[in-house]
Amino acid sequence: MIFGIGTDIAKVSRFEKWVRNSEILVRFFNPCEVILVKDEELEKKMHFLCEHYAARFAAKEAFAKALGTGFAGLELSDFGIQNDEKGKPFFFFGEKTALIIEKNCGKGAKVFVSLSHEKEFAVSFVMIEQN
Repeated sequence: MIFGIGTDIAKVSRFEKWVRNSEILVRFFNPCEVILVKDEELEKKMHFLCEHYAARFAAKEAFAKALGTGFAGLELSDFGIQNDEKGKPFFFFGEKTALIIEKNCGKGAKVFVSLSHEKEFAVSFVMIEQN
C-alpha cells in the first residue's frame, strides 16, 4: 500500500554557490553524495555538479513530502542518494532517519526515487510503500 508520494523541482543554477561552499555541501548532503573536484577542474565541471546536487536536493524535498512530516526531525546529511551498478538511484538512510521512517510508515517500508535533470531544472519523485 502506498504511504505517501512527493515531488520537487529545483533550479540547477541555484546550486552554483553551494558547489563553491563546502560548508553548505556538508550541511545538506551525506559525505557519500559529495563529489570532490580539484579547484582547477571546478569551472569545467560546474554544470554537472550543479545538476548532481540539484537532483539530490529535490529528492530530499520530495522524500520529506512523501513522509508527510516535512523536514521536522530529519538531518539532511543522515540520508541521501546513491546509484546501483546499473545507475539506478536509490536512497540510503542513517540510523536516525531509518527510525523516523519506521515510526511513521511501519517496519519494512520501502522508499522509491526517480531523478531527472535537463539544463535548467532538476526534478525528483519519491514514493513510500508500506509493508
